[in-house]
Amino acid sequence: MTNLANHERDELLATLAERREFLRTTIAGMSTEQAGRQSTVSALCLGGLVKHVADTESAWIAFIEGGAAAIDAEAATQGDRDDSFRLLPGETVDGVLDRYRAVAERTEAVVRALVDLDESHPLPDAPWFPPATSWSARRVVLHLIGETAQHAGHADIIREAIDGAKTMG
Repeated sequence: MTNLANHERDELLATLAERREFLRTTIAGMSTEQAGRQSTVSALCLGGLVKHVADTESAWIAFIEGGAAAIDAEAATQGDRDDSFRLLPGETVDGVLDRYRAVAERTEAVVRALVDLDESHPLPDAPWFPPATSWSARRVVLHLIGETAQHAGHADIIREAIDGAKTMG
């Protein structure tokens, strides 16, 4: 692996880590009750956003490792999609953050172990993907950066509606 390839990998992973930290900062100091509160007209809550982002990242890392069948298998283990957007009885802020940390560690290990960020797989059949399209590992990490940043912004709005804190600016 060239120094340029290592530099690109380091930059992608550092950017993803930074976006994750925005999301973690937004939920920091919240009680489980607060993290489960829906403070806008949407069904989103802070704990649910962290769960959703962890589920999404985990599924896409499975895709990097094994393609569309792996992403489908990973998604099947995550249960009801709607439940990933809310804290369920027995779930806590610490618990969802611990899982998110574990997913992040797995992502880091998988991406660092890749021989080439250009390793690609065909995307699963879905109405939102063009037919016969493949994504490289690089494209998946870029997608995760965008997904995490988008949901960190949602979390900032939800947090502000709960207690007035502005965690992203």
